[in-house]
Amino acid sequence: MAHTLDDRAFVTRLDPKDMLGRTERFPAQCREALEIARNVKLTAGPKRPSVVMLTGMGGSAAGGDFARCLFEAQAAVPFIVNRDYGLPNYVGIGDYVFCASYSGNTEETLNAYADARRAGAHVIVVTSGGKLAELAKKDGYPAFIIPGGHPPRTALGYMLIPVLVACETLGLLPKQDYEKAFALLDRCSQEWTTETAFDSNPTKQLAQAMFGKLAVIYGLGPWQGAIANRWKGQINENAKNLAFPNTYPELNHNEILGWVLADRQGVANWLMVTLMDGTESAKMKTRSSVTERLVGSTAEPHHVLAKGDNLLEKMLSLTFFGDFVSIYLAALNGIDPENIDSINVLKEELGKVG
Repeated sequence: MAHTLDDRAFVTRLDPKDMLGRTERFPAQCREALEIARNVKLTAGPKRPSVVMLTGMGGSAAGGDFARCLFEAQAAVPFIVNRDYGLPNYVGIGDYVFCASYSGNTEETLNAYADARRAGAHVIVVTSGGKLAELAKKDGYPAFIIPGGHPPRTALGYMLIPVLVACETLGLLPKQDYEKAFALLDRCSQEWTTETAFDSNPTKQLAQAMFGKLAVIYGLGPWQGAIANRWKGQINENAKNLAFPNTYPELNHNEILGWVLADRQGVANWLMVTLMDGTESAKMKTRSSVTERLVGSTAEPHHVLAKGDNLLEKMLSLTFFGDFVSIYLAALNGIDPENIDSINVLKEELGKVG
C-alpha cells in the first residue's frame, strides 16, 4: 500500500508557493548562481586580510556557515559569520566583509553594512535588490545580484555559490569542483522526490519518524554541526516544529547530562538524528554510540550519512536531505511550509520602534 507521502497531491495540498518544487530545483539554482557569480569582476586586495566575514540573518546567512567550514578545512585565514546589527571591533581596513541579505532590506545587515563601510573593509554584497543593492551601487562596491522571488531559506544556492566563487577569485579559497557537486545533487533529487516511493526514500521515512516528536539534531563533528543548525532552521520554518541542534564533541561535556532527566520534562516522544560524514575517527564514533546507549529509550535514534567525496559535496548533499525532510514533515503536519506569519508580526512590531 502506498504511503501518503508518495502522493504528490497530498504533499502539495497546502503548498501554494511550491516549496516542494523549489526544493527539488536546488541543483538548477546552484548552476544558475555559478553562472551569475562568474560574471562579476573582483580584484584582490594588496595584502592578505586578517579576517573574512559574512554578515547576514536567517537563510541569507546560511551560505556563510558553509563557507566557514570550507575555510576551516582549506584556507589560511579565518572566516566568521556575523548575525547581528553591528560588526566586531576587530574588523578593519583590508578585511573582506560579505553583506548578505536576500531581500536587500534586512535591518541588521544594513546596519552591519554601514559598520563595514566605516571600518574601511572591502565590502562585497550578495542580494536580490532592495536598499542593500542601492547602497552598493552608490558606494561602488561589487555586488552579486541574484534572482528574487524566493523565501531566503530556499535560496541557499544563490546565497552560497557567489561567496565561494568570490573567495576563489580573491585567492582566499582553493578551487571547488562545482559540477561534480551539482551532479550529485541531481542524483539526490531523483532519489528523494515524491516520485520515489516511501519504502525506497529515506527522506520520507525520516519525516514520518519525526512526525509528532521533538527532534534533536546532532552533528558528529564541526561541519556536521553546521548542517545540523541548517536542519533546525528548515524544520522550524517549513514544518513549524521545534528542533534543537548540537555538535560532538562539545555536547558530551554538557548536554549528555541533560538526558538523565529528559523523560521528566513533559516531552512524550524524543527523536535523535545524528548527521555523519562516514569517515569520523574511532573516538568520534564511540562518542556517538555511547551517547545513544546512555540516552537509551528516551530518544529514538536515527543516522543520516552524507553523500560525496569532498567536503562541498558532503555538506550540500546532507543539507539537501534535510530540506526534503522538512517539506515532507510540513505535509504530515498539515501546514503551509512557506507561511511565516509569526516572523511578519515581529517585523511589524519592530517597525514601530525608532
